[in-house]
Amino acid sequence: MSFSSDTKREMCQKLSTRKPLQYSELYAMLLLGKEFTSRSIIFKTENEDTFSHFIFLLDRLFKAKCEVIAPQKGESGRNRTYTVTVLSPEKCRKIFEYYGHEDRDVNLRVNRANIDDEEEQRAFIRGAFLACGSVTDPEKAYHLEFAVSHRNLCMDICRLIHEIQDCQISAKMLSRGGTYIAYLKDSEQITDLLTYMGAVVASMNVMGTKALKQVRNTANRRANSEIANLQKTASAAANQIRAIKKLRKSGKYNLLPEELKTVAQLRYEYPELTLRELGAKLDPPISRSGVNHRLEKIIRLAEEA
Repeated sequence: MSFSSDTKREMCQKLSTRKPLQYSELYAMLLLGKEFTSRSIIFKTENEDTFSHFIFLLDRLFKAKCEVIAPQKGESGRNRTYTVTVLSPEKCRKIFEYYGHEDRDVNLRVNRANIDDEEEQRAFIRGAFLACGSVTDPEKAYHLEFAVSHRNLCMDICRLIHEIQDCQISAKMLSRGGTYIAYLKDSEQITDLLTYMGAVVASMNVMGTKALKQVRNTANRRANSEIANLQKTASAAANQIRAIKKLRKSGKYNLLPEELKTVAQLRYEYPELTLRELGAKLDPPISRSGVNHRLEKIIRLAEEA
């Protein structure tokens, strides 16, 4: 099961107890389903929980008799589609008119008269997500979207999301293959919207995944930094040892001042040590910069040799 399917299952398990909220939720599912007119109501979904939830609300609120087509066993992906069709044209008209729509409507818009308060708005947005929404597994990306068939209807969804109180959520819109997409890519906005719609577990999973990613990224940055430092130290040590070998070959090594010869001997014996660690082995110990100064002097002498 996908993260999006798990999210919808969580939402379907939390049925609104107030009938006005159930009407608002069903309204979104009708409006954003396959077909919603005074003559025909068809709802399609690939999600089994959404399918069962839609039938339950339709039966409870309107006692509508439906034809149901379920996917065959073994079907998957886009072929795994549940289709619900209201059989009675008279029932279609009754439902259509109940929500304040008329035949002369050129294209459907959200009838705000069906969303009287904040809780009904919440129920509507939850129904919209069940009908046409999806959310990507946060391990892969932060992306939540509503795929809507009509531009104006998609704009209405964006506007309703923007109006959510106590949250600063702003959905962007794009066109993809003849469908209009209202989407979010900000992880905090996604978690806020999931919580708002009642998918608290899904929201916590997004937050937990984000925190884990941040820990991993921090650890990777530290590891990369340490590797870079080790490479830098190894490269510097190799240059220093080459200089020491050159001085020995030219016979100038024994002419070095004792302080330089001592550092050179330590570097030759301990090529893996940092400058700080080399300095700690001297008697008396000297600082990292002191060791670096002496080794740079040895390199200059080798270049002159």
